[in-house]
Amino acid sequence: MSETSPITGELSNSKVAAVFPDEASARRAAQAVASALSLAAAQVQVVTPGTGSLPGRKLEPESRGIWRTIVRAHLWFGIAGVVGGLLLFAVLHAMGIRFIVSSPVAAALVIVFFSAVAGLWAGGLVSLRPDHDRMVEATRDAMDEGNTTVVVHAYSMDQRAQAAELLRGQGGDVTSTL
Repeated sequence: MSETSPITGELSNSKVAAVFPDEASARRAAQAVASALSLAAAQVQVVTPGTGSLPGRKLEPESRGIWRTIVRAHLWFGIAGVVGGLLLFAVLHAMGIRFIVSSPVAAALVIVFFSAVAGLWAGGLVSLRPDHDRMVEATRDAMDEGNTTVVVHAYSMDQRAQAAELLRGQGGDVTSTL
């Protein structure tokens, strides 16, 4: 088992989706990748056309993880923004820029405020998980076309790459997150 990510708080940040033309070949590929990589049953999911309008639990099984992701990402990136703002203020002050030197408190507050906002914005971007959109859309499109998708929740980038290669070797059309 893997540890949670320090930024998102999720176990599995990397996911691989492979589309297969039928359920039987998808189940064979799922079993092959699970045994080849010694994956837990929860790490390999098969999404069939009959799964429903949104196969949410199979694509994003850590429902509590999204709240952890939102809080942790905003916290860490907000702190990074504040630290970056303080460093920027220190550099500008050391350079002797007139506005910074003549009004250090106001300058520090403005720089730190906008840097914190930029950090919180970056935390929001991480929380949205834009890298998952391709995988979710590929799965939805596969369901609409009557195809079956194998979703692997990898615990590392190496495991994700191995899963993608194995699923490709089984004939799947592979999409993965970053």
